[in-house]
Amino acid sequence: MADKDENEKTIAEDLVVTKYKMAGDIVNRVLKQVLARCVVGASVREVCIYSDELLVEETSKVFKREKELKKGIAFPTCISVNNCICHFSPLTSEPDCVLKDEDVVKVDLGAHVDGFIAVVAHTIVLGASESNKVTGKKANVMMAAHFASEAALRLLKSGNETYTITDTVEKVAEAYQCKPIEGMLSHQLKQFKIDGEKTIIQNPSDAQKKEHEKFEFATHEVYAMDVLISTGEGVGREMDTRVSVYKKTDETYQLKLKASRMFYSEVTHKYGTMPFNLRNFEDEKKAKLGVSECVNHKLIEPFQVLYEKTNEIVVQFKFTVLLMPNGPHKITGLPFESELYQSELVVSDPQLKTILNTSANPKANKKKKKKTIGKAEEEMVAEVEGEA
Repeated sequence: MADKDENEKTIAEDLVVTKYKMAGDIVNRVLKQVLARCVVGASVREVCIYSDELLVEETSKVFKREKELKKGIAFPTCISVNNCICHFSPLTSEPDCVLKDEDVVKVDLGAHVDGFIAVVAHTIVLGASESNKVTGKKANVMMAAHFASEAALRLLKSGNETYTITDTVEKVAEAYQCKPIEGMLSHQLKQFKIDGEKTIIQNPSDAQKKEHEKFEFATHEVYAMDVLISTGEGVGREMDTRVSVYKKTDETYQLKLKASRMFYSEVTHKYGTMPFNLRNFEDEKKAKLGVSECVNHKLIEPFQVLYEKTNEIVVQFKFTVLLMPNGPHKITGLPFESELYQSELVVSDPQLKTILNTSANPKANKKKKKKTIGKAEEEMVAEVEGEA
């Protein structure tokens, strides 16, 4: 595992927490506005463009006086529908997708303030309402993803191990006759790094189990918890959809083509290590040309557009969590509207029920109560809690 950088800024500093929360507030606000535009007849491309513009606009409003402070998109908006698992955000030269009634729509986006990243993903079913509830396998997979992400949040705390979440997400999915998407990773977040070394894997294959390291969570770490659940086998495959989202790696290579060198230089100056969409380059044709040499020599890595089988449905919930001394603190994500879904299945495993019934942040609640009592009683309460 990589050695910890001595100068690394963590959420042990109040200012770092503030910057994470600012980024979190921005992505939650933008997500709400983007979901409002996900209606029947909407163009996925147009909504993605609207969302990315909004992310740039909102991040530009904070820390205005600090000219050198970098901020902006940490993950370009992707809107993946039905059996499309992730990373669909089409270029202007590529086929669009138009939203239809009953589509299952996953919106995934992120922002950063001074390199402190907040990401979020949320899923809705178009046309769902209390009088027109979602039933059958769509309801099953929505409930599976919701409860799996709630269980993950409760287990994402200092001292716990990553595979505890892997196994729990799998068990919740099984209760709803669903499967997590194989090999999907949730990453630790660091300043200017969206894919930190500590990861939580979903539904690992036998080969992945042997290779994938186990980690322990520690206080003052930050995670992007990404839960993707399918009604199918949970195996993603590439189709003929062109990749549009990429990010720079730490590799070095002397590029041969002038177009590639210009492209790589623009990526370095504009986006640094953050993921970006080719659509945001002035000349899309040149960007396509430039990116291919960069990818061939591993200077830039693609975020592949993945699919489940045609008649299956994939649901995603992603949220950002700060591991504070008093427990996990979730800074992104919108409320789940459980009243819109009617599943015949339930979580019956007593162990899973116990996890789901615990508060996501119990210690903070205790702290609030303490404020109303004197110092002597406070010390007594602390002693009793220490014995418990």
